[in-house]
Amino acid sequence: MPPLLALALCLAAVVFLLRVERKQCPQVTRALWVPTVWMLIVASRPIGLWFNARNRDPDVSGPLDLGVLIVLFLFTLAVLARRRAEWAGVLKESPWLLALIVFMLVSIIWSEIPDVSLKRWIKELLAVLMALAVFSEPHARQAMESLFRRITYILIPFSLILIKYFPVYGVDYGPWSGEQEWIGVAQQKNSLASLCIISAIFLVWSLIKRWRDKGPSVWKYQFHAEALLLLLAFYLLGGPDHSVFYSATSTYAFLGGALVCGWVLLLEKLGKRIKAGTLTAVIVFLILLGVATVFISGSGIRFFAASAGRDATLTGRTQVWTSLLPVVMRSPVVGKGFGGFWTSRTREVFQISGAHSGYLDVVLGIGIVGLLLVAMFLVSSGRRARDELSRDVGWGVLWIGYLIVAAVHNIGESSIDTFTAQLTAILLIFTVCSSAKVREVKKPDGAPDGAEPAGR
Repeated sequence: MPPLLALALCLAAVVFLLRVERKQCPQVTRALWVPTVWMLIVASRPIGLWFNARNRDPDVSGPLDLGVLIVLFLFTLAVLARRRAEWAGVLKESPWLLALIVFMLVSIIWSEIPDVSLKRWIKELLAVLMALAVFSEPHARQAMESLFRRITYILIPFSLILIKYFPVYGVDYGPWSGEQEWIGVAQQKNSLASLCIISAIFLVWSLIKRWRDKGPSVWKYQFHAEALLLLLAFYLLGGPDHSVFYSATSTYAFLGGALVCGWVLLLEKLGKRIKAGTLTAVIVFLILLGVATVFISGSGIRFFAASAGRDATLTGRTQVWTSLLPVVMRSPVVGKGFGGFWTSRTREVFQISGAHSGYLDVVLGIGIVGLLLVAMFLVSSGRRARDELSRDVGWGVLWIGYLIVAAVHNIGESSIDTFTAQLTAILLIFTVCSSAKVREVKKPDGAPDGAEPAGR
């Protein structure tokens, strides 16, 4: 099939699915496209890199990327200014999130590159504003579902098209191994794998929900379409060699999330509920395992690595961790300052794009204090997810699933050190939008139920 024809057919299919999604969530406002566009960029690659397909440097940010972020920032401020929600109440119910954001800002004081750190912190602030924009929707939960569905409907099909028909954009080669890697719409293979497992978790949840509800659908073949997208996500996760463990970390993260979700659902079916202390213990154990793995050269997860066909160095990760530990020990308590370590120069020195451990990256940036704040954010998020089970089992399970995926994924990859990573952004949105006590958006006097406030 000619590449342009394949692209046109894919575009038509995506547009059709988005129209179906719009009919399925009619109470979602047009303003949701602002956080949707932001999330599409977060889950794929900066706009400027599409015009320089072989550039994989995440520090490259041209005027186009800056312009897009400024436009999104201004649009978000405009949306929030017109919507009257109790933002102070949201932050009050999320003290660990607020403490983490504030500490990130304060840590810029001791960063060796404060100008770069400040720019990176502003992006964190933009992530929080995007979560608040989703929260301010008349029906935040429906808006979240719509947001997740849009990301999946758009990025998974286009990843396949880029890989098969536009390899200059969708295929890369390992800088040291020279092996072919599928990257799709993402910047690298591990980013594509992360997108696949995030989409897979949502699609499995959506399919089970449709199967259990057995209600009328907007489009009778939507179940089949989402099942096909799920298969496509697994296909992309397998990479060019179609291996189950093409990206071992992402695969184990998905399996971990799926197993815990199944456990929670089984308990609910038996008339029981997972205890808050049990869920907290699981999250803390995974965090401690991730931290310990760095200091014991991967011994804690070597069995899983061997099962996935990886060597004793976990594909070079143990060597990277060993080289970074002396840097950590120079400032273990408060780190190098948020965003104050990884630059183009340090990546060239260490010959790696990141620490390949989210917990190590956190300590590098904001130290042990920052790691404790991140841990408390995850634990508090887990407790709120558990409380959500009493109101909506489905949403509680999905939230818990993403929490476990994040905790496992950051043992071998990095995302928890920033809210501008798709997986952590999802946890941020869940946390902000769970503020049920302050959820109601004020309507104009005399407005009927379900009416939108003026200016939406």
